[in-house]
Amino acid sequence: MAWESTLTSVAAQRYPRVLAFAVLLAGSRAVAEDLVQEAFVSTFTAKARFASVDQAEAYVRRAVATRFLDQARRRTKEADVVRLEAPLLQHAPEPVFAPELREALAALPPRERACVVLRHLEGMSTRETAQALGLSEGSVKRYLSDGLAALAARLGPVEKTVERIPVETRRKEARRDR
Repeated sequence: MAWESTLTSVAAQRYPRVLAFAVLLAGSRAVAEDLVQEAFVSTFTAKARFASVDQAEAYVRRAVATRFLDQARRRTKEADVVRLEAPLLQHAPEPVFAPELREALAALPPRERACVVLRHLEGMSTRETAQALGLSEGSVKRYLSDGLAALAARLGPVEKTVERIPVETRRKEARRDR
């Protein structure tokens, strides 16, 4: 797939998802749009070849996360919390999160926020999150632990709704036969 057609496909099919991801990281639609634009430009300026649209989207998402963390590093002395705009997206296929969650995410330090968003809101594994952010898995686990603790302190305890499904295995059956 030539880079031009990949760019067209990613922009047409995946832009809303990439933008929603960037909004969760940045806390502001305007900042998120800039992050996404810069990520697309840097990704496709090199005329890179991708095997699939999924691979290209993953590369753009990593570029968004990297730019977000770079900007956060440059602004470490600024301690302002950005109020999020609502609605996140006008035609978003993605769910819109509660204002309390968006504000709590915005209050997290950048790396904690990036780890929480990728792992728990984007559904990535710890390994995938580490790869996307260029961190070790141990660092991701630490940022997740700290970020989730801060979210719990700010939002209160979260009810876990885990459905237990009984599973029969041969091992249990073998024990019963004894």
